[in-house]
Amino acid sequence: MTPGAERARRAVVIAGATGLVGRECLGLLLEDPSFERVTALVRRPLDDAPKSPKLTARLVDFDRLEAAAPLLAADQVICALGTTIAEAGSRERFRRVDLEYPLALARLASERGVSHFLLVSSLGADARSRVFYGRVKGELEDALAALPFRSLSIVRPSLLLGERKERRLGEELAKPFGFLFPRRYRPIRAGDVAAALVRLAAEDAPGRRVVESAEMREWAKARG
Repeated sequence: MTPGAERARRAVVIAGATGLVGRECLGLLLEDPSFERVTALVRRPLDDAPKSPKLTARLVDFDRLEAAAPLLAADQVICALGTTIAEAGSRERFRRVDLEYPLALARLASERGVSHFLLVSSLGADARSRVFYGRVKGELEDALAALPFRSLSIVRPSLLLGERKERRLGEELAKPFGFLFPRRYRPIRAGDVAAALVRLAAEDAPGRRVVESAEMREWAKARG
């Protein structure tokens, strides 16, 4: 069987397709012929999703994710779930959305035979961090590394730029001054993060891969 034939049969599940990165990622997956079937697990309807025969959207209660386990019959799972403490309302709720939901998804995916798990994490993710946000992200990365996936791909964006339905003050302030940030910390467009995820999914290389903002920006420049 040729490599092209293998890619043509690839099925991917994406969780968080209504978010900033997830929305961009969904569009790229639907355009890419490497992916034959795309299943979006969402908490609210995909009202503005591109129309495609490849796409199946399913409303999911992430507090009862086991009920959605049959939907994880796929080759790859992309997790773009995420919130902020301000949006979540508490540290406990933030931890649930940014750690417990993705980890539950990954465990179910592993049990269903998914070979490649891809995660949107964050720059500064470190389980030993004094910063709560970075510590939660790092704990999740460590937990995922312990699961038996053939491939684990993690993108760590810095401050994300893009058109959100809600305003985030930090992002608004960073837009005109992003060029002043050190290279590693400069804001990055959500579309460039999504493109990196799709590239990693298409490459489907074995092992653990972590890609930070600076490298993702270089990839974006190479694409032109």
